[in-house]
Amino acid sequence: MQIRTDLAMESQALSPSPSGVTSRRTTRGNLEEIDVKVESDEAAKALEKDKGAYITLYHPLLSHADAEERKEIIESLARVVRELTPKGGDILVVGLGNRHMTADSLGSRVVEDLLITRHMKDMTEGELKNRLRGVCGVAPGVLGVTGMETAEMIKGITEHVHPAAVIAIDALAARESSRIGTTIQVTDTGIRPGSGVGNHRAGLNRDSLGVPVIAVGVPMVVYAAVIARDALSLLLRDMDVNEDEHQQAMDGMVEQITRQGLGELVVTPREVDELVGRVARLIADGLNLALQPGLSLEEIQYLSHDGP
Repeated sequence: MQIRTDLAMESQALSPSPSGVTSRRTTRGNLEEIDVKVESDEAAKALEKDKGAYITLYHPLLSHADAEERKEIIESLARVVRELTPKGGDILVVGLGNRHMTADSLGSRVVEDLLITRHMKDMTEGELKNRLRGVCGVAPGVLGVTGMETAEMIKGITEHVHPAAVIAIDALAARESSRIGTTIQVTDTGIRPGSGVGNHRAGLNRDSLGVPVIAVGVPMVVYAAVIARDALSLLLRDMDVNEDEHQQAMDGMVEQITRQGLGELVVTPREVDELVGRVARLIADGLNLALQPGLSLEEIQYLSHDGP
């Protein structure tokens, strides 16, 4: 059974480390940062990830952190995004996903909380005018609703507004359920819309758009097959049965249980609506701080949320 994950750090853990992959892990309190760099074609094929940098921020209480830890998460996310983003020029932020499907609505919710300033640069007077960077945002929806490929729409917008870079936000799928709503992955390799629910579309990357594409994602689902397989593995272990000897039979059983006429199933927490809302605001604050270095976090929260 193929175990798929959108997180590079999970892919690295699942695959024997080929040459061309480097990783570094740092911890500050409850916040863990894992930097993975995929530098060779061999490594990209083994991990099923494009060559580039993958930075993962993990906090067990990401959406419920106290004020001090929340500020640390926001500042860490801002630092990571700022390091991957060109210094000057406007930025286009794209909220991917289906806003009508809660677990897939992260992208559009982030754009709603974003400080949009591209239209304000010529309208704002005084000190604030010189402190704003041009940011525009769009949540284009999904092919089944619009009838248009997301990549086609974003390419047209990019050709019109000429941003220095595109930042794409999307929900992801994880290997471990503990990653849901606790992990943020930032990468300079771009993204394929719909990857979080296994519905791969044309990619958004430098090759397709002609500008750098930074992807920010948070796992909101895991595959039911992964949970079922882990449960069976634990059962076999408790029964003192050699798991390797029965792997093929176990994979076949999992396949039969999780795909009975319904296709591939994904699982998300029942409180996903609250979870998405909290994580979306946190990511928006991190992006706002990264893209508006002339403003403090307090000023950003006041301008974008009507108060902190």
